[in-house]
Amino acid sequence: MKSTEKPAGSAEKFDGFTEEERDAMKERAKELKAAARRSPRTAKADGEQDVLAKIAEMADADRALAERLHAIVGAAAPSLTPKLWYGMPAYAKDGKVLCFFQSAGKFKARYATLGFNDVASLDDGAMWPTAFALTELTADVEARITELVTRAAG
Repeated sequence: MKSTEKPAGSAEKFDGFTEEERDAMKERAKELKAAARRSPRTAKADGEQDVLAKIAEMADADRALAERLHAIVGAAAPSLTPKLWYGMPAYAKDGKVLCFFQSAGKFKARYATLGFNDVASLDDGAMWPTAFALTELTADVEARITELVTRAAG
């Protein structure tokens, strides 16, 4: 047996990227290629179409959250540009992703997530949340999301 061969039946655990993470990276590469081919003049409409198509692919519970969140973000901050980011619906300000929706199914999590990147103006002292678990969109939750998105897009 050569030094690079593994003994038959040995099962080594690989601590690298998960299949879901590799898929997300592949989706990001496709997004970048598609963006390079698009006209800047149609970017917002193309991004909207991509986001709606991605939402349509989601499981029922995730799709319901994503559709409502998409409407909330659009109403709270119409200046944001919808786009895909690592295969997730996202909303950009000046070309940089401000917030995104990660479905529970994306990484086989028990809840969906609304996340904010550093572009968001959510600073509150020396520490503040940048991601929020979503299981249901009640009136209170929708009001909180509206407030966060409006402030983040500031």
